[in-house]
Amino acid sequence: MGTAIRKVEKEEVWKLRHQIMWPDKEFDYIKLKDDHVGIHYGLFIDQNLTSVISLFISNDEGQFRKFATLQYEQGKGYGSKLLDYVINETKKSGVKKIWCNARENKVNFYKKFGLQATDTKFIKGDKSYIIMEKYL
Repeated sequence: MGTAIRKVEKEEVWKLRHQIMWPDKEFDYIKLKDDHVGIHYGLFIDQNLTSVISLFISNDEGQFRKFATLQYEQGKGYGSKLLDYVINETKKSGVKKIWCNARENKVNFYKKFGLQATDTKFIKGDKSYIIMEKYL
């Protein structure tokens, strides 16, 4: 089984976002108004898109959003591999800080990559989030 990571088009990430994150919502719900300026990455297993993440760079900060892995492939390290790749690519581009709005139940996952929880928390929909960041 070969894995590969590459930049993908926003339309490719939309399909997985909808399938994984919000299957009960209309398709347009998963689109971000700034998707056209994002850098979208996908991890492929044998040519099949398995995990996606979108990166938005503004000045010297990068925010990653809409990080999702197919349900049946979760827990196998694919998301970790993709996030590690994106953090390294972000660092190479001269960005000074990377951050995300992490679901509170995923804080420990992001800590493995050196992200630290901030004091900023919020609720969106029925989910609790905390902003996590890492200086590169």
